[in-house]
Amino acid sequence: MGTELRLQPKDFKSDQEVRWCPGCGDYAILAAVQGFMPELGLARENIVFVSGIGCSSRFPYYMNTYGMHSIHGRAPAIATGLATSRRDLSVWVVTGDGDALSIGGNHLIHALRRNVNLKILLFNNRIYGLTKGQYSPTSEVGKITKSTPMGSLDAPFNPVSLAIGAEATFVARTVDSDRKHLTDVLRQAAAHPGTALVEIYQNCNIFNDGAFDILKDRRQAEEAVIRLEHGQPIRFGTDHAQGIVRDETTGDLKAVTVTPDNEARVLVHDAHTPSPTTAFALSRLADPDTLHHTPIGVFRSVDRPVYDTQMADQLEQAVEMNGKGDLGALLAGNDTWKVGRSARHPRSTTAARP
Repeated sequence: MGTELRLQPKDFKSDQEVRWCPGCGDYAILAAVQGFMPELGLARENIVFVSGIGCSSRFPYYMNTYGMHSIHGRAPAIATGLATSRRDLSVWVVTGDGDALSIGGNHLIHALRRNVNLKILLFNNRIYGLTKGQYSPTSEVGKITKSTPMGSLDAPFNPVSLAIGAEATFVARTVDSDRKHLTDVLRQAAAHPGTALVEIYQNCNIFNDGAFDILKDRRQAEEAVIRLEHGQPIRFGTDHAQGIVRDETTGDLKAVTVTPDNEARVLVHDAHTPSPTTAFALSRLADPDTLHHTPIGVFRSVDRPVYDTQMADQLEQAVEMNGKGDLGALLAGNDTWKVGRSARHPRSTTAARP
């Protein structure tokens, strides 16, 4: 019998100096991830972190695992190739709201719909930090930045809504400063077979400080944060006096004060239901300007065939049906021509079917 692998959080700390701005929320996320990694029970050489470009994308330097600081927006594509060719690896993508949802939007949604065995951590600070404070795809309308001095005109993306719309099988949201909740969400994401997207609200104290204060201040958070737990009624607020019900007229979800008359209408969270309808409706509760009534936790966790497993099965079937492949024959195909000299015109060339 082999010796049980026992690693400590310190084993996942690299020898590189961590270089984020003092007070950046990325420090808290890094500490949480390093603290969680030993739970995977994997050797460090079997774990890979792939990032794109941005402040969050420094992450692989600080993890004592394999990793790659890749191309702007292309981390999901590179990670897809790795996960499908090396199914023995635990592959993690670290990206930001700008990297993932702007230039990388196309790669992100296709990784989600394919259900590749990736874990995607999307740091959302609602600003471009590395390039010094331009508005990002998640910035609220009217945001004053260096690139929008009169206020942003763009309606922001809701990353959770986007992921659910792309048929992602696991979608969650958490907050950088809530270590316990963040770790619990990471734990569930790691256990999920297929693509797991975790949006992490992350404070940029230089260019967008306080963007999520309402969710972090204890008094305000009690009324603003809705903690989703599978199988539990969706209630929040002081003494759980508030609840989420479905509007009988519009079918939309809304927050109400719970009374004996409406208590039976309070939704019970079902993260495993095949339909994404209610999960999407939950993702729309948070107002992008005030963040009031913001759900955190796992919105959706459903089973669907995993892309890399299906691809491996196809390759095995092909070998069984056709034997060992011939790469040269595959490249040549069935429509090839031979070019040579004819007897009458030795200097000319003719083409003939083989």
